Amino acid sequence: MSSKVLFASFCLVAVAMGRPDGSHAPAGYGYDTPKHHQSYEKGRPFDYSYVVKDAYQNLDFGHKSTSDGKVVTGDYHVLLPDGRNQTVVYTADHNGYRAQVAYHGEARYPEAKPYAPAPSYGAHKPTYGAPAPTYKEPTPVYGAPAPSY
Repeated sequence: MSSKVLFASFCLVAVAMGRPDGSHAPAGYGYDTPKHHQSYEKGRPFDYSYVVKDAYQNLDFGHKSTSDGKVVTGDYHVLLPDGRNQTVVYTADHNGYRAQVAYHGEARYPEAKPYAPAPSYGAHKPTYGAPAPTYKEPTPVYGAPAPSY
């Protein structure tokens, strides 16, 4: 067996066996096997808010939130399609998320109209006439046959 064939066989076996850490990529290629560790960072204080009001498209919503690094408190509101305003006041801390939802105003729905079936349409009436012939009647090129009796 030549040395080139022996070397190629050895390389195939080494790649097929994989690396000692359990990954199958040759050393130095790709990423190592990821190690998943959960770590939590200590919360940081913040304070933010925003409001959107657009009378043309009937939009009205907003959110404001504050945190001292341990407890997050805030509220948000949105104008619902039925005309009511929904307000949510919440607190989130190591005990979880607690929200109080309130609705202001009365729901208004458009007046229900009685059902009217869609108009039925008759058969299509063509707007064109029959095509006119574009050829002439052929003229005979021979005469009447002479009697042969």
